[in-house]
Amino acid sequence: MTEADPRALLGAFIRAHRERLPLPPTAAGRRRTPGWRREELAEATGVGVTWITWLEQGRDVSASPTALARLADALLLNPAERASLFDLAGRRDPVEPTERRMELPEHVLALPSLLQVPAYLLDHLWTARAWNAAAAQLFTGWLDAGRDRNLLRFVFLSPDARELIADWPERAQRLVAEFRADFSRRPRDAAMQALIDELSSSSALFTRLWGAQTVLHREGGERSFQQSDGQIARYQQTTLLVASNTECKLVCLVPLR
Repeated sequence: MTEADPRALLGAFIRAHRERLPLPPTAAGRRRTPGWRREELAEATGVGVTWITWLEQGRDVSASPTALARLADALLLNPAERASLFDLAGRRDPVEPTERRMELPEHVLALPSLLQVPAYLLDHLWTARAWNAAAAQLFTGWLDAGRDRNLLRFVFLSPDARELIADWPERAQRLVAEFRADFSRRPRDAAMQALIDELSSSSALFTRLWGAQTVLHREGGERSFQQSDGQIARYQQTTLLVASNTECKLVCLVPLR
């Protein structure tokens, strides 16, 4: 078994965090090793000592998401550590945030204005939360004053989208597949489900594309837009994730000559 084996990495991770735990109130006398004993961690997690032992030894043992969630709680893991535990175990955390941070910090909202090329910031529902003047000029019908600024509603419910986006059929198909990738990471998100239900009831095309179950990562590439003078404007699109708000996407479009 090599160091890169996920089971070995998971075992080392669990042991390191077990040994970082403060001594339990029931601890008596001196200990040769810091932190908790395996027996104490097993009791706090509600599992057998053998299960903890085998996990730490990197053995091929089944670890359910529920058991891992109890283990994460017992180890007092912070959010980043908890995510690492589930990533190493190849499982999805059954515990999700009950409330999303809808208000974004000012420094995040200011990002598009720092760029000269068209740029906008999407939240987890793919609603534009901030954009610069270049983006407002490019995306007429979407980022205009008084418009619904959800990207999916614009693409599937607004006639302006078909006129603006040169390759609208292909872009619409890809957007649904990319949104499904986001939704798959948060399948119990009520706001995302409400948006899906709304679009399904209003757009037969969205219903068909959503039912196809196609999933794609959001990628960059060339984007083409129809201008008012009949010319096609071409851009290279790049999407960046904001480290402090990973559900936000900063989308930038560099003009192609």
